[in-house]
Amino acid sequence: MLHIGTRGSNLATTQAGHVRDAIIAGGTEAELTIVTTPGDLSQAPVERIGIGVFTSALRDALFTGQVDVAVHSFKDLPTADEPRARIVVPAREDNREALIARDGMGLANLPEGARVGTSAPRRVSQLKALRPDLDIRPLRGNIESRMGRVESGELDAIVLAYAGLARAGYGERATQLFNPVEFMPAPAQGALAVECRSDDAGTVAVLESLMDNTAALQVSAERHVLATLEAGCTAPVAAHAEVAGGQLTLRAGVFALDGSRQLVQSGSIEVPDVDDIASRERARGLGRELAAKLLDAGAAELMASE
Repeated sequence: MLHIGTRGSNLATTQAGHVRDAIIAGGTEAELTIVTTPGDLSQAPVERIGIGVFTSALRDALFTGQVDVAVHSFKDLPTADEPRARIVVPAREDNREALIARDGMGLANLPEGARVGTSAPRRVSQLKALRPDLDIRPLRGNIESRMGRVESGELDAIVLAYAGLARAGYGERATQLFNPVEFMPAPAQGALAVECRSDDAGTVAVLESLMDNTAALQVSAERHVLATLEAGCTAPVAAHAEVAGGQLTLRAGVFALDGSRQLVQSGSIEVPDVDDIASRERARGLGRELAAKLLDAGAAELMASE
């Protein structure tokens, strides 16, 4: 029996439940184990609690043997390598950003000065670039409580990751899905990181069957942008990778919080075989290359000014 560690929110248990079901379908018994994190006990924004707050407790449970597997939203993981863990990336959910607005409205239809909820600097900056008139309000809590602020009339709209909405069964609540080139998502958005202890050979073998090599290639490229910029998961940094026709195309950006300035770089590499180790190294290299170009263009100064 494998014990799968997860946070207790509806979204976290739902996505961990998908992993559990896939493991069981492969012939191994598994069950969920709820791990309480400091972030679950605080109403403060992530920026104040600290980066990695939702992942460190799960990793502690993993490395102390309380659980055998931990399931994270990959975008929440620190970019530094963790040699004690083996990470597998299952098939990725849609990584686009979603608007949930009253009366079925899209962003362009929101009235002047509309109250839009989000606390992510990356989203704030891009919203202000598209609609400088918006009144951006802090947003905290689980998916249900965030949507409730629109339902109650407190906010006119909120912006969330569509992946979370879809996994939790709320995909139809989105009133607009943004083109990821025009409104860029976080690096690794929509991807799960399923990890076990690297010295646990039996569990490593079980998890390897869940690996989606295309998703892993995309995530590797996107996260190497973040790592090279030495930016945390709450920084105003975005990245979006696509794989099609034997080619990986990566777009990466750094944004001024007030929407006044955007630095964007893009590039492509050949990836004839997504299973090939060399393809993954080229994907990492592309992420590092675009991050270096962003730094040359002034990304460090832009991030430091936030």
